[in-house]
Amino acid sequence: MNARSSVDMSVAHWQAVCRLEELPVLGARRWLQGPEPIAVFRNAQDQVFALADRCPHKGGPLSQGIVFGDRVACPLHNWTIGLSDGCADAPDEGCTTAYRTRVVDGVVMIEVSDTV
Repeated sequence: MNARSSVDMSVAHWQAVCRLEELPVLGARRWLQGPEPIAVFRNAQDQVFALADRCPHKGGPLSQGIVFGDRVACPLHNWTIGLSDGCADAPDEGCTTAYRTRVVDGVVMIEVSDTV
């Protein structure tokens, strides 16, 4: 076994996305600072979530979906995706990448990884 293949070669860091008040309640913003677009969501309870901006079904832009509770409905085929884990609700199957988020002094941040 190659020792290099068992070592995680990524470094995580936090990136500022926007101010919380710039993120609409029950809405999303598309963030384009990386290898894939990320949809950043805010629900009615001011919780912030981030997912890869592609539905696991047909790649629909989740940032254009309808946010309700802790879910988003894909605008293409109405699949319901969990905002905390990126996974489709049953009976649908599949997940998109979920990113950790935090709000610091009113600034929305996403944890992203860079390959070293």
